[in-house]
Amino acid sequence: MSVGSLAVRGVVGPYFIGHGTQKLFGWFEGHGLEGTAAFFEQIGLRPGRRHAIAAGAAEAGGGLLLTLGALTPLATTLLSSTMVTAARRVHAANGPWIDKQGYEYYVTLIAALTALADRGPGRPSVDATAFPRLKGAGWALASLGAAVAGSYLVDRFAAPAPGAEAQAVPVADATVPIDDGQRFTRPQAPAPR
Repeated sequence: MSVGSLAVRGVVGPYFIGHGTQKLFGWFEGHGLEGTAAFFEQIGLRPGRRHAIAAGAAEAGGGLLLTLGALTPLATTLLSSTMVTAARRVHAANGPWIDKQGYEYYVTLIAALTALADRGPGRPSVDATAFPRLKGAGWALASLGAAVAGSYLVDRFAAPAPGAEAQAVPVADATVPIDDGQRFTRPQAPAPR
């Protein structure tokens, strides 16, 4: 048994499934497709609904594959691409540190996913049984490269708002909750008197 790989798969995979289903269905106190689509429109990922479906499906599907240890390089590519996009589109302007709404968390997940593509999912897993050679430095580099390229291709095919250019959105408001890499503005309760 590969304890380290199993621990990463058993924690990171299910959390991504949760984040994907938050986006797609509003499960686990998520914003659902409409809320996610509206946010994606705000950060220039248009049409927002199409990008919300793609991100939700990548996270839920990639999380399931990762949890099962099935087609691990594909799983890590899907998940890393959403993290690269979150880091670039939402957090880059805030610097690296998470306490400043920066990209530290997303880069850490990308590193863990890349390491898993290199090492493999370990045992027990689908890949260990059916595809034991589906791991190594080449797969890890291909996964990381495809994730970065995919994130930039999203920009190429995103429809810009009339007269506006897509750019990173700084998030400085401490009332914005930290979630799966996407920021949603929630109404504030009035301050006690």
